[in-house]
Amino acid sequence: MLSLILILPLLSFCTVLSGGFFYWFHKYNISNSIFFVPLGRMGAVVLTCFCMFINALISILLFVNALSQNNSGQVIDFSFFDITALNDALALVFTASWIHCFNFNISWGFLFDNLTFVMLVVVNIVSFLVHIYSVMYMWGDPALPRFMSYLSLFTFFMLILVTSSNLIQMFVGWEGVGICSYLLINFWSTRIQANKAALKAMVVNKFGDIALMLSIAVSFYFFKTVEFTTLFKMTPFFVNESINLLGYNLFVLDFFCLLLFIAAVGKSAQLGLHMWLPDAMEGPTPVSALIHAATMVTAGVFLIVRCSPIFEYAPNILALVVFIGALTAFFAGTIGLVQHDLKKVIAYSTCSQIGYMFFTCGLSCYGLSMFHLLTHAFFKALLFLSAGSVIHALMGEQDIRRMGGLVNVLPFTYTMMLIGSLALAGAPFLAGFYSKDIILETAFGTYDSGFAKFASLLGLFAAFLTAAYSYRLLYFVFLAKPNHNRLPFYEEADLVLGTPLIILVVGSIFSGYLLKDVFIGLGSNFFYDSILTLPQNLKYVNSEFVPASIKVLPTVFSVSGVLFMIFFTQLSFTAVSIKLSVNNLYRFLVNKWYFDKVFGFGFSNSIMLFANNVCYKIWDTFFLIFGAEGCVNFYFELRNKTSAVNFYRFNLSTYLQVFLLGWGLLFFTVFFI
Repeated sequence: MLSLILILPLLSFCTVLSGGFFYWFHKYNISNSIFFVPLGRMGAVVLTCFCMFINALISILLFVNALSQNNSGQVIDFSFFDITALNDALALVFTASWIHCFNFNISWGFLFDNLTFVMLVVVNIVSFLVHIYSVMYMWGDPALPRFMSYLSLFTFFMLILVTSSNLIQMFVGWEGVGICSYLLINFWSTRIQANKAALKAMVVNKFGDIALMLSIAVSFYFFKTVEFTTLFKMTPFFVNESINLLGYNLFVLDFFCLLLFIAAVGKSAQLGLHMWLPDAMEGPTPVSALIHAATMVTAGVFLIVRCSPIFEYAPNILALVVFIGALTAFFAGTIGLVQHDLKKVIAYSTCSQIGYMFFTCGLSCYGLSMFHLLTHAFFKALLFLSAGSVIHALMGEQDIRRMGGLVNVLPFTYTMMLIGSLALAGAPFLAGFYSKDIILETAFGTYDSGFAKFASLLGLFAAFLTAAYSYRLLYFVFLAKPNHNRLPFYEEADLVLGTPLIILVVGSIFSGYLLKDVFIGLGSNFFYDSILTLPQNLKYVNSEFVPASIKVLPTVFSVSGVLFMIFFTQLSFTAVSIKLSVNNLYRFLVNKWYFDKVFGFGFSNSIMLFANNVCYKIWDTFFLIFGAEGCVNFYFELRNKTSAVNFYRFNLSTYLQVFLLGWGLLFFTVFFI
C-alpha cells in the first residue's frame, strides 16, 4: 500500500504525458495501433485527480493509524499496511540497489515514520485539492493536460523528498521539485515576466542546492555514510571533531549543519535567499497554492526537523536558525504591508510564517514547528485558492487597488478568505491561534537564551503586521468603494472551485484544536524517535509557566494591527497620503528593503561584468584562441608539416589530438610533479 503513494503520481504523469504524444500519433496517422489512443482533456483530468484522491486517502489512513498508536513507549504496529516494522517505530522499505562504488553503497530506501506521515497528509491532501481546483480554473487553457501532468510530477518529487532514507535520494526529490517549480511558474511561457520569474527561482535556489551537495560530501567524508539512521547514531561521537577551513577551526557538526541550514534557507525563501518567492506568483494561482502553501517552501523546514539529531549537537547553528527565522518573520511582514498585488501579499505572508517555523526549530521545538506547518498548510492554501477565485471572477485582475465592493457579488469567496485571514492572524480558537501563540509563549518562556527573547519580540511585531496586512487585503478587495464598474458581470465560484475551499476551511478551523495535544502535549510521544530533542533543550513546559499577561500579548498585538489599519482606511487616509507622511519609510518597504537592487545591480551585474571582461575577453579570446592556435602551430612544426597553419582550417581529428595532449600534460603535472 505504501508503494502506491509513490507510484500513483508518477503513473499519472507518465500516462498523461504519453497521452499527449499518442494524440499527435493519432492525429497524423503515424500509428493505427489501438494502444495509441488520445487520452483527451477529460481523461487527463479524471486520471490525475483519481490518483491523487487515492494518495490522499492512503495518507489519511496512515496518519489516523499513527494517531491511534500514540501511546508512550509503544511501538507502532505497521502490520495492517504490510510493511516491515523496525524498532523505534521506524519503517524502512529498501526496494533496490542504486550506487556501488568501493565502500560507497546507496540503496533506494524509503523511511516511513510519524514525521513522514505528517508530511504525507499535508502534501497529498493539498495536492489533491489543488488538482480538483485546477480543473475549472484552468479549463479554458488548451494545455490543461500538460498542466495536470506537471502537478502530478511535482507531487511525486515532493513525496520522494519526504520519504527518503538518505541524503542523496532526498537530493533527487529536492532537485525534482525545483525543476517542476520552474516548469509550473513558466507554464505560460509566452509571458516575459513568467520567464524571468522562473529563471530567478531556479538561480536563487541553486545557492541552497549547492549547499546541500556540499553537505552530502561532508557527510560521506567524515561519517562514511549518507543514510539517515546510521548518520544519526554516529553524530554523538563527532561532537568534538573539528575541521580546518581557510585557516579557521570549525566543529564538523557546526559546519555540516550550517550547510544544511543554507540549503533550507534557499528552498524555504528565508532572509537572504527569499527573492524568488514573490516573483513566483507569475505562475497560475493553483501553482501558488501548491508550491507556497504546503509543499516546496516547507521542504527546508522538513530538512531541519528530519536532521534534528544532528542540529541538537550544534547549538551555535541553532542560534543562527533562531536569528534568521525571527528576522524573516518580521522582514516579510513589513513588505507585505505595502504590496498591491493580491497574490504577492499572501506570498510574503508565507515567507513570514515559514520564519516562525524556522526560529521554532532553532529553539529545539521541532514538534511545534511541524504543528504550525500543518495548520499553516490549511489556511494558506485556503487563502491562495480564495485569491484565485477572486482573480478568476475578475478576469485576471490582481491589483487590489482596482478592486473593492466584492463582498456583495462574491459572498462565498469573502467568507472563505475572511476565515483564512482570521486563522492566519491568530484569531482565538482557529488553527493559527493554537500554533502561533504557543510558539511565542515558548519563546518568551525560554529564559536562558537571548536569541529566544529577540525572536519573541520580533514574532510579536510580525503578528501585528500579519493582522494589519490581512485586514488591508480584505478591505481593498471586498469592503472598499469599488474602483471598477463591472460588478454585475462578476460570478461566484462554482461547485468545482468551491469544494476545495470548503474542505480547507474545515482544516483551518478545527485542525489546531484537534491536533494540539497530539503534537505538543506534555504526555504525547507522537513523533517517537523521528525527532530528537536533548533533555536540556526541552522547552514545551516553559509555556505553561508564562504569566497570563504575556499569553494575551499575541492577541493584543493582532487586534492592534487591525485597529492600526482601520485608522488608515476608515478615516480616509489613502495610499497617497501615507506616502506623503512617511515617504522614506514607504519607499524603503516598497523597494523590499532594496534586496533586489543589491543582488541585481550589485551581485549579478558584477558577475556579468567579470564574465564578459575577464572570462570572455581575456580567457576565451586570448588563451583559448591564440593559445590553441600557438599549440597547433607548434604541433605541426614538430611533425615537419608546416610552419604556419591556419587555426580555423585544421581538421577535427588534429584538434582532438591537441586537446587530449593538453589534458594529458595537465594531469601529469598535477599528479606526478
